[in-house]
Amino acid sequence: MNLIKWDPFRELEDVSDRLNRIFGQSPARTGSGHEMMAMADWAPSVDISETDAAYLIKGEIPGVKKEDVKVTIQDGMLTIQGERKQEKEEKGKKLHRVECSYGSFVRSFRVPDDANENKVKAEFKDGMINITLPKSEKAKTKAINVSVS
Repeated sequence: MNLIKWDPFRELEDVSDRLNRIFGQSPARTGSGHEMMAMADWAPSVDISETDAAYLIKGEIPGVKKEDVKVTIQDGMLTIQGERKQEKEEKGKKLHRVECSYGSFVRSFRVPDDANENKVKAEFKDGMINITLPKSEKAKTKAINVSVS
């Protein structure tokens, strides 16, 4: 049996992470793996999947212009950030309900070790951002036939 040293601060980070998930916020992670609260007004939903050749990230950012979105990779972190701007109130027009989130957003994800950061592709179309992180050649699995004698 292995003994694990209790870290009260780690438990506080876990509670903070759970509360962020409940309230729809996403924490960013620092290079050391510790969480750091990202200051953002809202966070877009994403789907992350994997194929044999790449990792795929699909994010919903309707109402955001292409020029208001920025995708960066730095120190092993992929960051999607931008801003959804609220329409200016027009004279003679009253808003009765505003449920959409406006303002800045940030989502950060650790890049897997087998991803090739130099060949990342990002496409923006119809309110969706699609990011492809190809896997490096050395990470791709190869099938080897073994003959039984």
